[in-house]
Amino acid sequence: MELSQDTKNILGLQLPTDPRWVNLAEISLEAILTDHAYCEQKAATSCISLIQRYSDKEQLVKALAPIVTEEWGHFRLVLQELEKRGLKLGRQRKDAYVNALLQFQAKGASPDEFFLDKLLTMAMIEARSCERFKRLSEGLNDAYMSKFYRRFMESEAGHYTLFIELAETYLPKEKVRKRWAQWLAHEAVIMQEMELRGDRIH
Repeated sequence: MELSQDTKNILGLQLPTDPRWVNLAEISLEAILTDHAYCEQKAATSCISLIQRYSDKEQLVKALAPIVTEEWGHFRLVLQELEKRGLKLGRQRKDAYVNALLQFQAKGASPDEFFLDKLLTMAMIEARSCERFKRLSEGLNDAYMSKFYRRFMESEAGHYTLFIELAETYLPKEKVRKRWAQWLAHEAVIMQEMELRGDRIH
């Protein structure tokens, strides 16, 4: 699967990652792998939370159940990579990017708006993760790690579209697309303002 124009056509992201990020990430694989492991773990637990909260939405439960397994499998893959390289899983760090996204969720929203923003938050995280994995797959000097991250890139691209499709399953497509455009614009501002750090996936 080829992602063209810095994934904008597929992901809609308005601001590509600064190419220097890959060089910073390469300096300490232990730090970036640790952060990556926790990202996969949080993705799995977030899907579990959605299933628990919206257990009445059968299509959502059916769609997200295998994602939980997949994300946890990714967590284990990253753990294996750390162990293979003689590296340690460090401590979980505060995720400034995700926290900034959470601030954009509608306050005092209706149940439908709250539900929509929950799904679009997940879609945005997956979209940016995919773009970052693409950067790593293309920019790392280690050929093995480039392939390692290409696999993650391909998986995350599918996850992003799933969350959008789930939103459109339960809510009017026009409403979903309008709100998604707002999320994309806000995410670009977050990316501009955030410090460029090589020890974070986001």
